[in-house]
Amino acid sequence: MATEGGGKEMNEIKTQFTTREGLYKLLPNSEYSRPNRVPFNSQGSNPVRVSFVNLNDQSGNGDRLCFNVGRELYFYIYKGVRKAADLSKPIDKRIYKGTQPTCHDFNHLTATAESVSLLVGFSAGQVQLIDPIKKETSKLFNEEGLLSPLDQASAPGGTVV
Repeated sequence: MATEGGGKEMNEIKTQFTTREGLYKLLPNSEYSRPNRVPFNSQGSNPVRVSFVNLNDQSGNGDRLCFNVGRELYFYIYKGVRKAADLSKPIDKRIYKGTQPTCHDFNHLTATAESVSLLVGFSAGQVQLIDPIKKETSKLFNEEGLLSPLDQASAPGGTVV
């Protein structure tokens, strides 16, 4: 096989190279199709939460994964640690404008292949019940946000119980 001056083969497959515009790198599919990156903020980064549920469906892909990145909430089929989820095709994706999700969890007792209840807590105190499979929002609790019982009493129509 012919070689160039440095002793390298001409048919070598490169995984990265540098040009004057910058560094080009071959990325794995899971890294390339990752959702929009949230810039790192050194003062206080947004925590990422992950929730799992098993739906026991007939296809054998019963595990589902939910995670939040900043103001975005994603719901995917989870195929295990050896096979990356296709991050370019979420089952459901929600972007919240006024507040951001801080926690979430599935109701494992009522989860089926056709419907799953996901409870999402937000930074302003609201709690939302959604079904990411049916793509519907069921209920929003504590819409008024972070109000103490005394604040609720002074709000229009508010009462202390």
